Amino acid sequence: MDKEVFNQGLLEFLSESTSPFHAVQSMSQRLRDAGFERLKNDGDIGPGSTGVFYEQGGSLIALRPGTEALRESGLRMVGAHTDSPCLMVKPNAEQRKLGYLQLGIEVYGGALLNPWFDRDLSLAGRVSYEHGAGAVATALVDFRDPIAVIPSLAIHLDREANKNRSINAQLQMAPLLSLDTQSFELREFLRGHLQARALDITEVLDYELCFYDTQAPAQIGLRREFIASARLDNLLSCYTGLQALLEADGSQWSLLVCNDHEEVGSCSSTGAQGPMLQNFLQRLLPDQISLPMLMQRSMMISADNAHAVHPSYPDKHDERHGPMINGGPVIKVNASQRYATSSDGAALFRLLARKASVDVQAFAMRADMACGSTIGPITAGELGVTTLDIGVPTFGMHSIRELAGSDDAWALQRVLSAYFSHPSPLFAASP
Repeated sequence: MDKEVFNQGLLEFLSESTSPFHAVQSMSQRLRDAGFERLKNDGDIGPGSTGVFYEQGGSLIALRPGTEALRESGLRMVGAHTDSPCLMVKPNAEQRKLGYLQLGIEVYGGALLNPWFDRDLSLAGRVSYEHGAGAVATALVDFRDPIAVIPSLAIHLDREANKNRSINAQLQMAPLLSLDTQSFELREFLRGHLQARALDITEVLDYELCFYDTQAPAQIGLRREFIASARLDNLLSCYTGLQALLEADGSQWSLLVCNDHEEVGSCSSTGAQGPMLQNFLQRLLPDQISLPMLMQRSMMISADNAHAVHPSYPDKHDERHGPMINGGPVIKVNASQRYATSSDGAALFRLLARKASVDVQAFAMRADMACGSTIGPITAGELGVTTLDIGVPTFGMHSIRELAGSDDAWALQRVLSAYFSHPSPLFAASP
């Protein structure tokens, strides 16, 4: 796959994946199109068998079996996350003030709030409802059209806005839907939307909905050298890992896991700190003793975006560790293990990148600044597997619209494809 085809696919995926549930739906469809099958309870997964995938809420695991016995060959894993900082709709959301209808929100994750003002917003997520037969069913919704906005306060009413304006999420971030209509009730609105799709629905019981910016992802810049989009952190890594898995040669056991809830700590049934991945691996190896042995022969690459050095804020980076956009994927290192990178994992990545003719950069936080984290340390701690944290350089992380390079995701995909096809063993025995 060449770079232009890859980037066009990335833009399409970003546009489709307006919530973690939609990201899983989009990845599942691509896996089915490539011949993967949904995991069956009684299915046997052995060497050379068909690729399988497993969905749970906003998380997904996909596996391509290798040609040799798993216990001897080890498992090559790539991990990413499907969620992004956003505004989630509260259960009793309707707010009526001064003749306007708004919806109450809760901030999900560490969102950069200022860019949310004056954007054309829509709603997407999952709705749970009473099926006509009396059971609970779920359906995904995505309105696509702009149905809301969070208007800014005019500078004439706050002359210090450009110097010192704080944002109160409870009081100032409720999206505006319309002039007040007393007949509007969100659950009824959702029920009408689902009925229009010919679903057998009696009542909407609950929902998980998030607002998102309707501006389409785009390749921009004088030479089209940038990718601008919402949710680059971390759908870019999900798509890159997926394409690498689909293009792997099938010789090695290869796995992609995309977890929900990373932005809020990963502690959930479908998060990296939950049992989803370990349960899946135990399905491959029912013998409990075999899992630690398998992990000794395996590796996890945690793919999550990295902070590019900003030309207007160069002092926010260590001067020797400022990744450049389109300078290649970034190995992320932290002495306090906020990133799980070890020297042997980093060395293997550098070797694979060199073979793929891809440049590699390094990132370490300034010694006087706190460091973020990823699913990498969580997975390493849960499974005891060698783990490497890498990512694509990005501007505006956690903004409603982020910026990455049009070369970098494609370069990372080439390295991950080489990783998925690298012969056993990953690491030679110590002399």
